[in-house]
Amino acid sequence: MALSVLHPLTTGFVGRLRARDPAAWFELWENFGPILRRQLQRWGRGRIGQETVQDLSQETLVALAGAIDRHDPSKGARFSTWLLTIARYTLGDEMDRRTALKRGGGARPRSLDEGQDGADGTLGPDASYEQQVFDAKVEAALRAVERDAGFMDFSIFRMRVLEGRPGKEVAENVGTSQPTISRRLAKVRELLRRRLEQVITRYSFTEAEIAEAERNGLSLLPNDSAGGDLSAGAPFTESAFDEAVQEIYHRIAARRTEDAAETTS
Repeated sequence: MALSVLHPLTTGFVGRLRARDPAAWFELWENFGPILRRQLQRWGRGRIGQETVQDLSQETLVALAGAIDRHDPSKGARFSTWLLTIARYTLGDEMDRRTALKRGGGARPRSLDEGQDGADGTLGPDASYEQQVFDAKVEAALRAVERDAGFMDFSIFRMRVLEGRPGKEVAENVGTSQPTISRRLAKVRELLRRRLEQVITRYSFTEAEIAEAERNGLSLLPNDSAGGDLSAGAPFTESAFDEAVQEIYHRIAARRTEDAAETTS
C-alpha cells in the first residue's frame, strides 16, 4: 500500500536531494553505494570490471539527481525499487553504448523513462536485494548510534549484543558490575530504536517498507520492563530485539568480507 503523504523525514531528505545538498548525496552513497555496486557486478556477469562498476555506481547517483525532480511518491514505488530502477537504467545505457561501439555506430542515449518502463524480470528486485537495502538502513542507524552513544557505552553494546559475549565477561572487561552493564545496554538500545525509526522512515516511500522493521524482529516499541541483561533473564522482546540486531550485523559483516575478497581477486 502506498503512503498517501510521505513522512516529514522522508520529504525532508528528498528535498535535500532536490536542492543538490552534497551531504545528502554523500549520505545516500555511503549507505547504498555498496548495494548498487553488488547489483551492477551481478548484472554485468563478468562483462564489466571493478573500475567500470565503480564508475557506473557513481553515474547511478548522477541519474538519481536528474530523476529526483520527477519522482512521484503517489505511484507507490518503493525506495528500494527506485534505486534499483535507476541503477538498471545506468547499466543498460552502458551496455547499449558498448554494443554500438562494437558495431561501429552510434547509440541513442536511453531516457530514464525507457529504463523504468522496459522492465526485465531478470533485473528486478529480489529478496536478497530487498534484505540488503533493509540491512543498510540498520547499518546507518548503528553508525549514528556509535557517534552519539559515547565510546564506553557503544563498546558495551558492541561486545554484549553485536559480538554476543556474556554479560559477566563484558563486565569484567570494562571493570564494572553486571547491573551497570545492563543499564548502559538499555540506554544504547533505546537510542538505537530511535535512530532506526528515523533512518527507516527517511529511506521509505511506502508503508510496507516501514513495516520491515517488525518483520525483521526489530520492535521499535520498548517493553515496559526493558533493560535487563540477557544473561539475567531479560524480557523476551528485548532479547529478540538484540538477537535480530546481532543477526543483521553479522550479515553485514559477511557481505563486507565477500566484497573485499571479490575486490582483491
